[in-house]
Amino acid sequence: MENLIRLCVALGIFSLMIGWEYVKPKRLTPIKRKQRWPINLGLAAFNMLLMRFSIGGLAYLSAINAQQQGFGLLNQYTLPNWLSIAASLLILDFAIYCQHIVLHKWPVLWRLHQVHHSDLECDATTAVRFHPLEIIISMLYKVACIYLLGANILAVIAFEMILNGAATFNHSNIGFSEKTDKALRWLIVTPDMHRIHHSTRPNEMNSNYGFSIACWDRLCKTYTAASQQPQTTMLIGLTGFRRPADLNWLHLLRMPFKALRRD
Repeated sequence: MENLIRLCVALGIFSLMIGWEYVKPKRLTPIKRKQRWPINLGLAAFNMLLMRFSIGGLAYLSAINAQQQGFGLLNQYTLPNWLSIAASLLILDFAIYCQHIVLHKWPVLWRLHQVHHSDLECDATTAVRFHPLEIIISMLYKVACIYLLGANILAVIAFEMILNGAATFNHSNIGFSEKTDKALRWLIVTPDMHRIHHSTRPNEMNSNYGFSIACWDRLCKTYTAASQQPQTTMLIGLTGFRRPADLNWLHLLRMPFKALRRD
């Protein structure tokens, strides 16, 4: 049931975002959906099947086990349920922010994460463009965080849905007015804020690591307010991978095991 609820919520948000992109896109791009979507959605389908028959439900099961065994910080205290949920959501979100930085800074993990950044455009399907090994490592990292924290079970379910929904939203090819975007950024990561993170410029790519809560980048000094080039024309992706022929499904699976391209 938990997996079905998560899937329905994810599909609902995805449908809303791709509809919004179609009606009012932020960027008018020369690369058509039919060139990129089969690759991104193919990776997503492969990863879903892999997780379904391996460790897909491990986060939820870990939260149950941690509670039953009394593992983790929050399980050492008797807290009101609302406080346990709020603390779990906040700390898990910060943990994902920290993980994202490590994915960029540690070359071994960057080899995997570059698959995500190699997309030549950024839209709702980019949110599911990940190498399967990164998906597995991310799940194991979340499980470790859940045990150390003693995360609330309901919070873990909610967090998985929020993380997926926020990623779909902030990767989407949509935008708001400058005034609205500026106001929203004090609360959540907006598409314009996260799109900077997908710039080809290293200083912009290595900033704006947050996924849902926008405060971490400001607090940890990794925030970039605006891209050097206009959002509608700035280059997205990696400078070493500009040819669509290098970015098909099989190439992406092999990418982490090849020499890193810097230019």
